[in-house]
Amino acid sequence: MLLWIVGIISFIVAVRVIHHRRSGICPSKRLLYGKTAIVTGSSAGIGKETARDLARRGARVILACRNVAKAQRIADDIIGTTGNGQVYVKQLDTSDLSSVRRFAKDIIDNEKELHILVNNAGISAPKDKQLTSDGLELTMATNHFGHFLLTNMLLNLLKKSAPSRVVNVSSIAHSFCKHLVADDLNYENTPYPGHTVSYGQSKLANVLFTVELAERMKDTGVTTNCLHPGFVSTEIFYKEGVNIITYSVGLLFKLIGKISPRSDLAKDRGLAKKLWEVSETLVNLSQEDLNYGGK
Repeated sequence: MLLWIVGIISFIVAVRVIHHRRSGICPSKRLLYGKTAIVTGSSAGIGKETARDLARRGARVILACRNVAKAQRIADDIIGTTGNGQVYVKQLDTSDLSSVRRFAKDIIDNEKELHILVNNAGISAPKDKQLTSDGLELTMATNHFGHFLLTNMLLNLLKKSAPSRVVNVSSIAHSFCKHLVADDLNYENTPYPGHTVSYGQSKLANVLFTVELAERMKDTGVTTNCLHPGFVSTEIFYKEGVNIITYSVGLLFKLIGKISPRSDLAKDRGLAKKLWEVSETLVNLSQEDLNYGGK
């Protein structure tokens, strides 16, 4: 038994050492004093640590989260660990378009500048199809539609604040998708494909949204990026409950990571344009949304 335990521990240590040597580590020491950043879904996991790093660099950081009480505890922790008192919490539920509009209008009304928008909030997808109060499929609404609407409403402020940046957090799961029917994002004409495919399609939508947004933001000073954050063990694996599969995957993700290229489907400019047009319709994007506040 002792030898077995020693063997397991040795294996884990070896994997961690190899992973540490091969994984990418950002060497940038750039400071962000005078910059304002928004991070959605920043009360846990990747969003939380992103907000912490931005605060550590001196940025004014807004945690845009569904659970305000939880987010405030995280904000207090970030303030304590970074010494940056400019960390604030605002309520945002990206699955609810009315919540997105309230949040965006609040930002436009009260913020003079916005330099960084990190669209990070997301869910792993339920096993069975669920619809939001807007009639949208829950996963696509949370992971794509909400951020699509939010970004469009904040584009004028981002352009005014240029140089600025939009960062969309996607996943290697986007590459699992072999097709995306842009005209049926709510699975009205096709059966719900289950949580794995549904999640992957929402992450593909993130990449395609970035592709089209980058094209539209040429020469505006607004840079658009999309990323696969690597395999990270966060709460997202356990929101649907803990079982042997989710536990094993979470443990594995603590040990290894992977750099992932963009899939061929994610490079399809025609599909990206089609997705944008369909998304405009489904979120009812209006000129009022785009021009709110006259900024």
